[in-house]
Amino acid sequence: MAADSRSKPLPVVTDENRPFWDGCRQGKLLLQYCDQCQHHQFYPRLYCMHCGSTSIRWIQASGRGVIYSYTIIHQNKAPEFVRDTPYNVAVVQLEEGPRMMSNIVETDPAVLHVDLPVTVVFDAVNDDIHLPRFKAL
Repeated sequence: MAADSRSKPLPVVTDENRPFWDGCRQGKLLLQYCDQCQHHQFYPRLYCMHCGSTSIRWIQASGRGVIYSYTIIHQNKAPEFVRDTPYNVAVVQLEEGPRMMSNIVETDPAVLHVDLPVTVVFDAVNDDIHLPRFKAL
C-alpha cells in the first residue's frame, strides 16, 4: 500500500493500550493473555472478555495468522484516502486466536484470499505510532 499515513487519523494511545503501542514501536506484536481462562485477547481491555478476570498480562504473539476476511476499497471520498485507492482492509485471524483488522501490504492484491498465511510488519507512521500491518508469507 503506497499510503502516506501521516495525514490520516491515528490511534489514540491510552493507559490501557499503551503496552500494545510500545510493543509495536519495538517491532513486537503484543496481546493480552488471561491467566484465569488461558485466552488471548485483542483489543486491549482492563479485564478478560471471556471470563471477566482482571488477571491479564501482556505476551508477545507469533505475529503469524491467516486472512479471515478482506475487501478491496476502490472508492473513498475522504481526502486523506483518495490517492490510496484501491487498497485493502483485512481481518487477520492470529495463530493465538484473536482477530485484528489491518491492511495486507507488500502483496499483490490479485493473490489475496481467505486463509492466505500472513505475518506482521510494522509501519512507522511517526515516532510514537507504528501500525501493525500484514504481508503474505
